[in-house]
Amino acid sequence: MDKLWIKLLTVLLIAYTFIAGMIRPLNPGIMEVAPSGIHADSNAVITISTYNAHLKSNEVSAYLAIDSIHTLKARSVEIISPNEARAHFSVPQYLPENSKSSMASIILIGERDGGFTRPSSVSIVQDSVNASEGQMLWSKDQITHVPEPKVKGFPFRLILEETIRNIYYHVPFWMAMIVIFSCAVFHAVRYLVRSDPEDALRVYAFNRTGLFYGIMGLVTGAIWAKNTWGEYWSGDIKQNMTAIALLIYAAYFILWKTFKDEQVQARVSGVFTIFAYVAMIPLLFVIPRLYDSLHPGNGGNPALGGEDLDNTMRMVFYPGVIGFTLLGLWISNIYFRISRMENALKR
Repeated sequence: MDKLWIKLLTVLLIAYTFIAGMIRPLNPGIMEVAPSGIHADSNAVITISTYNAHLKSNEVSAYLAIDSIHTLKARSVEIISPNEARAHFSVPQYLPENSKSSMASIILIGERDGGFTRPSSVSIVQDSVNASEGQMLWSKDQITHVPEPKVKGFPFRLILEETIRNIYYHVPFWMAMIVIFSCAVFHAVRYLVRSDPEDALRVYAFNRTGLFYGIMGLVTGAIWAKNTWGEYWSGDIKQNMTAIALLIYAAYFILWKTFKDEQVQARVSGVFTIFAYVAMIPLLFVIPRLYDSLHPGNGGNPALGGEDLDNTMRMVFYPGVIGFTLLGLWISNIYFRISRMENALKR
């Protein structure tokens, strides 16, 4: 990290992550649909509230879609504001399914925004079942063309909404933390083999930075949880295991200050660093997967896939991971140099 070009690259990547992650808009999305239930063989008026849309008269079409084949086009769409519309539907007497009710998605298609949907947002109930007739009635207005949006933004996800941007900071902190703690383990093993005092100082420096990154990951995660789960700390298995892992690493610094003999201090601390790293792996990556969890990537909850991390987000996310990792290595190098100077002054 002593090379100037690496420092410049770090600054550029961090700046790019913050700027690009904050200024690029979200794609349009549907926030609310009312009413949530309608009856077959009726004229239904559905109010659609959107986010970051640009609804204009004569440019927007609305559909009820039970699946990709069976769709119903609104006979008219009344624009109330750029983010609110009323769609008027003539709902057929029968549904294309052998059931008394079915869930339909609302789809809006516009020239500027392209197409966007809210899945399974309207329940449709029918009095009698005639699937064959319903299939014919619901296949007259299939969607044949969806224009590309004029501006490609980050994906809109219900509940997450604007907080989806936190993925550029919360997750890179954790990924960089793993790299930094791995560097600490490397130097801990090397110290136990070679007994080079500089390796012990590097272990101390990497653990300081790694713990700081872990705390930042926990804080940004708690802020995210408040906006998506409703509270900063819900006792989720991922939160609890993360807190335990960081407390184990915090004990390293107690050990470091306990011993006065530098060789004993370095050796015991090196062994503890290896223990803490080995304990962190099941705490963060194994145990949470065995239980139900609100956190993506645990309890069968997918993470970093599909719309949660599309190509527009990857263009910011991966530079952010690299930038935060390089910044952590840079900070660790500064800590190491400070510790080395302090030791030189003691002598």
